[in-house]
Amino acid sequence: MGKLVVLTVLGASLALIGERLLTFRERVATSREIKSTAPKNCHLIEGLENGSEDIDILPSGLAFISTGLKYPGMPNFAPDKPGRIFLMDLNEPNPKAQALEISDGFDKETLNPHGISTFIDKDNTVYLYVVNHPHMDSTVEIFKFEEQQRSLIHLKTIKHELLKSVNDIVVLGPEQFYATRDHYFTSYFLVLLEMIMDFHWTYVLFYSPREVKVVAQGFSSANGITVSLDQKYVYVADVIAKNIHIMKKHDNWDLTQVKVIQLGTLVDNLTVDPATGDILAGCHPNPMKLLTYNPEDPPGSEVLRIQDALSDNPRVSTLYANDGSVLQASTVASVYREKMLIGTVFHKALYCEL
Repeated sequence: MGKLVVLTVLGASLALIGERLLTFRERVATSREIKSTAPKNCHLIEGLENGSEDIDILPSGLAFISTGLKYPGMPNFAPDKPGRIFLMDLNEPNPKAQALEISDGFDKETLNPHGISTFIDKDNTVYLYVVNHPHMDSTVEIFKFEEQQRSLIHLKTIKHELLKSVNDIVVLGPEQFYATRDHYFTSYFLVLLEMIMDFHWTYVLFYSPREVKVVAQGFSSANGITVSLDQKYVYVADVIAKNIHIMKKHDNWDLTQVKVIQLGTLVDNLTVDPATGDILAGCHPNPMKLLTYNPEDPPGSEVLRIQDALSDNPRVSTLYANDGSVLQASTVASVYREKMLIGTVFHKALYCEL
């Protein structure tokens, strides 16, 4: 009797794993034909050769770019070099990328930047919050931006037991932010198992010095996060599920789901167009090419614009698409006055005039 129970449980478990594996293969093996779409004036940004995973642009037109991300399972063209934060002034006629110096007191060799977010204080001081993975751990680093010196002064490292496998961050106040956890496990093998089994164990958390709590959960892999222009709604990308969750923000920082927008492509980082409030999504149209990188057949890039996200009929259009011949594995797009920057996981970065 005992053996029969064991065999029954084993058989059911194998059947479940098999079913989930087939579903996962269908989800990531789908490779759409990419019809190239781009604004007329686009060019690669000199100096950004090792990824540009996230981009945040200030209202003044200064753009921060995180580069050099080392992420399990993803290629890296400069594995022995630490990550950097670059700056571009989009008010210049021909903006260039400039690496920002970081103050002493911070171990620059451990900088492995992922998502970033800026916050401007009442006195107009600019702070840059950086999701960092030193030794594949997760921390949030707070820097003060010195515009005249083009440098970052490190102020604080934030650690917490809920800040695990952090992907992205959006800051809404002094040391007050939402952050996404993209995987429950931290080892690559278990992360792969988690993706196959689709446990829905990832979440969004709220952090402040007084309170840290999970405010939304049940995502396949919570990834990019940003906030609406009026700060009433938070937008969360579920990369594996290929959708964006529209969440209402409450006074106690809790989030409740309003709707889900399905996009049919792996959705990475999200930004908001400051002129229109539209959502811009950096996407991965070729998931399998991203997971099994082949430089002869690289993953493509895709940028979508979502208009009227809160309406019954959001409008989705393609701002940029490429088969990987120009730009590989796009993660983010951010705009400022008819200019757009597109970043990638491990490849280059693109500047376009819209």
